[in-house]
Amino acid sequence: MKNQPLGSAAFSSFNVSAVLLLLSLTLGSSIVFARNLYDDLNLTWGNGRCEILNNGKLLAVTLDKVSGSGFESKSDYLFTRIDMQIKLVAGNSAGTVTAFYLSSKGDHHDEIDFEFLGNVSGQPYTLHTNVFCNGEGKREQQFRLWFDPTADFHTYSILWSPQHIVFLVDETPIREFKNFERYGVPFPKYQRMKLYSSLWNADDWATRGGLVKTDWSKGPFKAYFKNFKAENECGSPGASCNSLTNSIFSSFSNNRKLWNKLDYGALGQMKWVQKNYMVYNYCTDYKRFPQGLPKECQSQLLEKENKNIS
Repeated sequence: MKNQPLGSAAFSSFNVSAVLLLLSLTLGSSIVFARNLYDDLNLTWGNGRCEILNNGKLLAVTLDKVSGSGFESKSDYLFTRIDMQIKLVAGNSAGTVTAFYLSSKGDHHDEIDFEFLGNVSGQPYTLHTNVFCNGEGKREQQFRLWFDPTADFHTYSILWSPQHIVFLVDETPIREFKNFERYGVPFPKYQRMKLYSSLWNADDWATRGGLVKTDWSKGPFKAYFKNFKAENECGSPGASCNSLTNSIFSSFSNNRKLWNKLDYGALGQMKWVQKNYMVYNYCTDYKRFPQGLPKECQSQLLEKENKNIS
């Protein structure tokens, strides 16, 4: 097909979805949008400790004894996939937390958390994950990372669809929280969320339960972010997430494949991570839930779900 420039008349006769479809067919999935962080993110607190560098390609957050700092996305989302490359605080980062999460507003907020709990030099970071729905959390899973997250950038992703929430590290799923509303388990699906990120002091709990305090002589502490992407957004509550436009956007990065469910390869990867690197799982903490584990953790529900899938 011979490509011809599309003028204003052409745009008036095609809707946006049709134009995007034409682009995807002619250029394929190799399209990459080189976005500037100024376009997508707002620096929200820290009195200059959070800054965008390198002509919009890099963002740095800083923590010192006076204050931490942070940023948020300009857009909010109802179902999305968020990707960000992060390089965490190097050296002795005990007491510090680098947070990367989706959240709505208010006391009855929804939230999907990545939190990186600092370490004493030579010890691994703890990756803390949690899911809140209608203001209620207590769904923590924690992992040790299988690489040094301070030596280079790694990609951390949150996939939030009507079917499930998936946490990914370098495209490897480490955790899945399924939509079990049909069994009476709440699931975040009615409140739009923004991305938030920050570096802050939490030495009352972050490292070994607060036993190791922040060594301010090692500061200021810095973490770095780049290559932010957000896609697969739906519209209003109840809107279809399988629209033509969303399918086209997802084809640019092939992120659509995990949108509805994890395939066998992804499930195998997640089981490997959980077997070798999970250090805490609320679904096995019987002391914390003496009256019984949360419903989504109960074996009879999981067995029922597996039968429905097979």
